[in-house]
Amino acid sequence: MRPKNSSKITRRSVLGGAAAIGLAHAFPQTAFAQGSAADQMARNRVLQNTDRGGNTDLALRNIDAIEPVLSLDTVYNLELAIQKYERIVAAGGWELLPRDAYRLIVGNKRSTVRKLKRRLVLGGDMPENTEINDTFDSDMDIGLRTFQARHGLIINGKVDEETFYALAVPADYRLGQLRLNILRINNQAGSMKERHVLVNIPAAVIEAVDNSTVAQRHVAVVGRDDRPTPILQSRIHEINFNPYWHVPKSLIRRDLIRYMNDDPNYLANYNIRIYDNAGRELSPTEIDWTTDDAVQYAFRQDPGAENSLGHVRINFHNTHSVYLHDTPGKSLFGQNRRFNSSGCVRVDRVDEFVAWVLTGNGGWDKSAVLAMFDTGERINVPVRSPVPIVISYLTAWANRQGVVSFREDVYAFDAQGRVDFS
Repeated sequence: MRPKNSSKITRRSVLGGAAAIGLAHAFPQTAFAQGSAADQMARNRVLQNTDRGGNTDLALRNIDAIEPVLSLDTVYNLELAIQKYERIVAAGGWELLPRDAYRLIVGNKRSTVRKLKRRLVLGGDMPENTEINDTFDSDMDIGLRTFQARHGLIINGKVDEETFYALAVPADYRLGQLRLNILRINNQAGSMKERHVLVNIPAAVIEAVDNSTVAQRHVAVVGRDDRPTPILQSRIHEINFNPYWHVPKSLIRRDLIRYMNDDPNYLANYNIRIYDNAGRELSPTEIDWTTDDAVQYAFRQDPGAENSLGHVRINFHNTHSVYLHDTPGKSLFGQNRRFNSSGCVRVDRVDEFVAWVLTGNGGWDKSAVLAMFDTGERINVPVRSPVPIVISYLTAWANRQGVVSFREDVYAFDAQGRVDFS
């Protein structure tokens, strides 16, 4: 089973090629003229009456849920969502928005707003009794921000490129995602422990679950499509504070050699040392960087601010040599598309997550974790009660409020109709 027309759902196909060349250049700018002085005054009044920060909070509350994604509750919620989307598809789906919907924002007044309002009402982001008119008002701002929240997008209340793309995905494709993911979740939900960690790759989000309730959610960075994060089940058994980073041979071959050719000081700048098989430290000048000579050596990055693992590494046994970890590159957590790693998973607010993992280990609260970060001391802490971890691939789910969330099929597993990843 796979979403209908899955092979055709690409950014180029749904946007008619506009995304491939940049929406800002593809769409005519004349559509966004300010209009008359009266129009500008009306727009200013709408802006004055719109609490955009408060609307973002409302949008986030709409998608919030205490039930884990991998749960029988979610299966039930998806059954209801499938019924709703079957009705939408049977009625012809939703209309394709015209290109001048791009860049719409609160305060705009034009005919395209009507089409966007109808789209948001049909998707459940605005109430069914919404007045369909030409004004992008505060209520519509809440609706668009809710749409962005449930699609995992940056919540800015503007029809930006990522939002326009998500709005353009057909209803029958979304229905196919729901049908595919209810099978995935149903396959796993019954075996989940009351306390576990879920890494959902397409969402790039981590759930820490206690007593079958979500205790924490964390934004994550996962593997890019050519270096994917593997799907697996294991147990978190160890925390490494202020770790060394041992550069994998695959990254030496694919990245490190290129970096050194671009900048001969790269290793020194990032405190990376080279060792031969006997443990002798080498100078970078002893290696021929025009060849693959470097692959035969070990590269180790010292603990510190520039360490690629940040202050902590979170270990679980697996055959892929992957783990969860901190990162010095915190800006990546604020991006729409967080598929930037080479397979491992970076964790935002990692201090809170580590403290949760170490619950019951005696004294490892958030302040103790932060204090250990500050010391720079290299220590390993075994997890007394290893925590089950599941890395899964879920592109659609629903909560008990009836809010349906979708994510992009980043690894094309939806297109392949994959349900069982064992």
